[in-house]
Amino acid sequence: MSPQIPEIFSALSDPTRFAIVEKLLREGDQSVGDLARPFQMSAPAISRHLKILEDVGLIERRVKKQWRVCRLKKECFVSLDEWLERYRSFWIGSFDRLEAFLDQNLKEEDQ
Repeated sequence: MSPQIPEIFSALSDPTRFAIVEKLLREGDQSVGDLARPFQMSAPAISRHLKILEDVGLIERRVKKQWRVCRLKKECFVSLDEWLERYRSFWIGSFDRLEAFLDQNLKEEDQ
């Protein structure tokens, strides 16, 4: 099942969950203990945050020897990028038209 954009943004709206995703983006796969280390909260609290990220499809956990390792799920970020692309195209087109309009006005003022 593909992730739903509102659910993804809702999950990322929490600063702790956002920081966890940022850490995974910056440093790659991490054990739950490594992800929890910077935060002043209990292991169950971190687990709840990870469960929310897992439920929306941002991360997945796997067992590696005695550790639980988290990694980002690329397909969720592809969905986000596709969603953002629609707005990126709109804004790029809008700025291009604004630039052309301003250039035209400057040329007319110079004449």
